[in-house]
Amino acid sequence: MTMIARCAAVLLAGLALAAPARADPVEDFYRGRTITLVVGYGPSGGYDLIARLVARHLGRHIPGRPSIVVQNMPGAGSLRAANWLYAVAPRDGSALGIFARDMPLLAILGTNRAVAFDPRKFTWLGSASDFSRDAYLLMVRSDAPAHTIEDARRPGGPPLVLGGTALGAAGSDVPILLRDTIGLNIKMVDGYLDSGAIFLAVDRGELNGRTVDLSSMKSFRPAWMAPGGGMRALVQFARATRHPEFADVPTARELARDDEGRALIELAELSYRITRPFAAPPDVPAERAKALQDAFMAVHRDPQYLEEAARLRMEVSPIDSRAALDTIDRIAAAPPKVLDDLRRIMTPGKGG
Repeated sequence: MTMIARCAAVLLAGLALAAPARADPVEDFYRGRTITLVVGYGPSGGYDLIARLVARHLGRHIPGRPSIVVQNMPGAGSLRAANWLYAVAPRDGSALGIFARDMPLLAILGTNRAVAFDPRKFTWLGSASDFSRDAYLLMVRSDAPAHTIEDARRPGGPPLVLGGTALGAAGSDVPILLRDTIGLNIKMVDGYLDSGAIFLAVDRGELNGRTVDLSSMKSFRPAWMAPGGGMRALVQFARATRHPEFADVPTARELARDDEGRALIELAELSYRITRPFAAPPDVPAERAKALQDAFMAVHRDPQYLEEAARLRMEVSPIDSRAALDTIDRIAAAPPKVLDDLRRIMTPGKGG
């Protein structure tokens, strides 16, 4: 009996070794596959830069190691890309997107009939930046009609001509908000294709200035920050306190004319917690969604990614999918009067 038992044990062990390893359905799905990462802007600016940076590292952290291909889909301040991701993109985990941080706010406000998505239903991966070490700056040329914040707020003074892409994107919405809450004299020129086009228009003198992330300025226009660079900062937005690099530049909260204006500013600033938002379409299978979410956060711990981000002067302060959804919920839970006031400002043809 002992010999028989030994033979049986050997046979069972051999069968176990010969049996194939348990299949991983997520790895099987992604092996040899290409994921499309859609960017809501043209091939320039901060959104495109961070998308391509993440794309170079994300595949290594997804089971099956798929390749990631970036596709630019500019239009309407990235609204075109957000709508496509929500309603048209495949829902199997093979499509991702990055769009303007203000898109969830735009959907919640309901001021733009072209919005065709519910921001809570996206499969959120997270945000590559929570903006905690960044600042959103109003930068103007040295030959602009307003040389100081006092000049820019003088009743009846000449307006600062600024450029943006479209209502719903920060470059267009924040100047309107600053006009109504802190009294800046501003004239908006919307319709630029992307951030690169706005940078070029400022450099050429077609515009007096623009609003821009500090991190993007460091990557694309570091000369703007240099002494004698021909540019100066007037206001910083999305900051509870002044950024250390611009200690002499007031925040929008400081300049608000009353408590109602300050409440509007603080509501709009919530979007900056998801300043580089990555998402997949709704209804991605749960196990693939989890793999994508885990991979997204793993990228931001990857030494190769961190080294390249530092070289590109990109801020790295990620938040996960749960924190992104919490931010959207906080926006939606704002006091009704504050939401209504922001709707009035941001309604096309009224606020702008």
